[in-house]
Amino acid sequence: MTEEILVLGATGKTGRRVVRTLEAAGATLRKASRATGFDWNDQSTWKQFLHGATAAYLIAPEDPSAASPFVELAAASGLRRVVLLSGRGLDQTPPDVFRGMHAAEKAVRSSDLPWTILRANNFNQNFSEQVWQPEIDAGRLSLPVDDTPEPFVDVQDIAEVAALALTTDDHQGKTYDLTGPEGVTFATAVAKIAAATGRTIELVELTPAEYREALLAQGAPEEVATELNGMFESMRKGQLATPTDDVARLLNRPATSFDAYVAETWR
Repeated sequence: MTEEILVLGATGKTGRRVVRTLEAAGATLRKASRATGFDWNDQSTWKQFLHGATAAYLIAPEDPSAASPFVELAAASGLRRVVLLSGRGLDQTPPDVFRGMHAAEKAVRSSDLPWTILRANNFNQNFSEQVWQPEIDAGRLSLPVDDTPEPFVDVQDIAEVAALALTTDDHQGKTYDLTGPEGVTFATAVAKIAAATGRTIELVELTPAEYREALLAQGAPEEVATELNGMFESMRKGQLATPTDDVARLLNRPATSFDAYVAETWR
């Protein structure tokens, strides 16, 4: 039977790279996004994407109530592999922080589907694609961080690990922590980008209360402010600070360093 891989969030930061990686390997794909008619808020749109697919790359929905019905439909549709992108340290994160990820992991683990979970650190590309990019471009990044290092992971590394897990049976029932090869403080990261661009970029270290107020002033919901502050609290505690060798071990090459990312992106 011809394998057909469903990629959710196919136009997103990780999804489009998973698409590109799988296409380069000659895989047959289904690309799910709002542009192609997939809507997490409308269950009637799910079946057409799942029917006949053999594997799926899954990004946790923002609405936790969508996770279990989707996974149940995926199992009923006959999927043979599901690869879920999640967040590193989720098992140490309170259930009211990143509820969509908690719900998706629970749904996948309790299903009959053969699954692989990718728990990733913050992405290198958060500095250059959405998230922190507007502030970087404006020359002032304000976050509730300190001098705790973060082993930022490159999104292309995530995509290549996902492609491996989507196309082989060797990773079923495994949870991988995907990081870069070394920890980098936010101050160092910003300084490296500033040096590469020849611009002045300031890092402002906010208190959690100041960050919450800034997010709410930008129109973010209280729930989002709580989740993001929860993530940064985990980071300040050092729960995400130690690099792993999962990327290097799975891809048989070193994980992409922050310096390599800067050299490639901020030329």
